[in-house]
Amino acid sequence: MESHNELGLERKDTKELAVKLNELLANYHVYYQNLRAFHWNIKGGNFFALHAKFEELYTAAFETIDEIAERILTLRHVPLHSFSDFLATSTVQERKNLSSDVDTVGATVENIGQIIQLEREVMALAAEHDDEGTQSLISDNLNTLEKTLWMLNAFQARS
Repeated sequence: MESHNELGLERKDTKELAVKLNELLANYHVYYQNLRAFHWNIKGGNFFALHAKFEELYTAAFETIDEIAERILTLRHVPLHSFSDFLATSTVQERKNLSSDVDTVGATVENIGQIIQLEREVMALAAEHDDEGTQSLISDNLNTLEKTLWMLNAFQARS
């Protein structure tokens, strides 16, 4: 059996990348669900701004989830696809019963920080294995998350 797949990547490397991408996928799913809950349950003086912001963030997360899963498939592996697997794999914890601006934004900042760290790990692994497709996918998303984190931290500074 040939050691490289049709993408020109080592099969053993794509397996390692798929494991790390599945970890990212699981974290994104829990992050996404947290954002949906925050969108639904936000209360207080910042309701209108945060209700819209959380919707924007969960819509972007949904798109990223699809891109990560499709990258795993492109590497010829199977993306995680059950909630039990997502919860068992994710380091982002599900957040329940949060409705204040301070709590929901704080939890979102924490979640994004965890995802950024994981994306840096995926980027390093992809670079190590010369997987430019994964690097490109993660790099674009990392830039977006870093900007979102900056904005949420600015919001927290005024609260």
